[in-house]
Amino acid sequence: MRKRIIIMGAGGRDFHTFNMLFRDNDEYEVIAFTASQIPGIAGKKYPASLAGKLYPDGIPIYEEKNIAELIKKYNVKEVILAYSDLLYEDVMGKASIVLSSGASFKLISPFETMLKSTKPVIAVTASRTGAGKSTISRKISEYLLNKKINFAVVRHPMAYGDLEKLKVVKLKNLKDLDELGLSIEEKEEFENYLRKNIVCFEGVDYKEVLNEVEKEFDLILWDGGNNDTPFIKPDLMITAVDPMRAGHEKSYPGEINVRLADVIVITKVNTIEYEKVIQTKNMVRKLNSRAEIIESEFIIEVEDPSLIKNKKVLVIEDGPTVTHGHLPYGAGFVAAKLYGAREIVDPKNYAIGIYKEIYQEYPHIDKVLPTIGYTKEQLKTMEEIINKIECDTVVLGTQSDLTRYLKITKNVTRVYYNYREKDGRNRLEEILENNLRKFKIL
Repeated sequence: MRKRIIIMGAGGRDFHTFNMLFRDNDEYEVIAFTASQIPGIAGKKYPASLAGKLYPDGIPIYEEKNIAELIKKYNVKEVILAYSDLLYEDVMGKASIVLSSGASFKLISPFETMLKSTKPVIAVTASRTGAGKSTISRKISEYLLNKKINFAVVRHPMAYGDLEKLKVVKLKNLKDLDELGLSIEEKEEFENYLRKNIVCFEGVDYKEVLNEVEKEFDLILWDGGNNDTPFIKPDLMITAVDPMRAGHEKSYPGEINVRLADVIVITKVNTIEYEKVIQTKNMVRKLNSRAEIIESEFIIEVEDPSLIKNKKVLVIEDGPTVTHGHLPYGAGFVAAKLYGAREIVDPKNYAIGIYKEIYQEYPHIDKVLPTIGYTKEQLKTMEEIINKIECDTVVLGTQSDLTRYLKITKNVTRVYYNYREKDGRNRLEEILENNLRKFKIL
């Protein structure tokens, strides 16, 4: 008799785990996926065309809050945790619900689901969401461009839309983003790359994604999502650690990334007391005695500082960073303070719809508006909130240029973090060069 299981997920890691271990595996019956963190996924199905021969009707996706009921209703024997960015107390809270409902609770080694590539792989991961992966990945991609390396970026999935259509996604320009109907959270991860003509891939079936990448490119830059472990086995693994959340290196699966890292980049060291940097450095050294540790400054760059100085501003930040990433604010808030905003408006006072729920669920969020742009309705809500707030300027701390998608009736200026090593060296570039020579592609 097939063992009945449920995969707890968030629209990404869960599907990859299924594809690698359970699709066409007649020892198991996957009763359902459950969804958390990402609005709007529950109620859909993992389609039959992706689920394999054992699931002609596909696999339903339910809200995670219903898991105890599902375990009892379907006599489920095992529940597998397959998503990222959880504090340890959250992991054990979920385990307790599952165990008390009569099922076993399981974590799967990342090595069981890692694909092996025929091409060298550089992976950028993190201890927590918002630790600075994107800034580091951008630095690496610029280095590879300068060295004229034939590489592609493979991005962690954000499977929010039509899963069949998103089985393998290849992006060559900004037009491709719009034609696929991707959410803002998906688009913003690619925009910086595509503006530099860097080809990017994502998808639902990463075995097929990898096959396509290997046909054309000599090197893969894995750009991780949240603090998830890589889907493709890395030859060089770089983990970002954020001293603003000292102690959060011990999160799931962030600690795994710290332990596996060849290089640990402690980020944002110029934005926090150095005591916390030392505390973070000591913590990661206890977890990983072999990795090289680099201290990096994240330098704020603002498109038009005059739109901040002495102005009343609304700050918009990357959603996952300040929601389940547990940061109270991001680059936009730092820039507003640094460049002398007269007042930072608290958008909680204007919250409607999904935003009321977000602020209730994540009370740690400071005076910032997180991007929650997974559906047209949510985009409309965000646009309505922005335009009814009385302010002089909207400060975008997001990777995405929201003016491409929203009609904002205020002045807008964008904020970026740029990578710079604290001691003035270029140790990351030296490590990259040594590894490219080892890979025999330099």
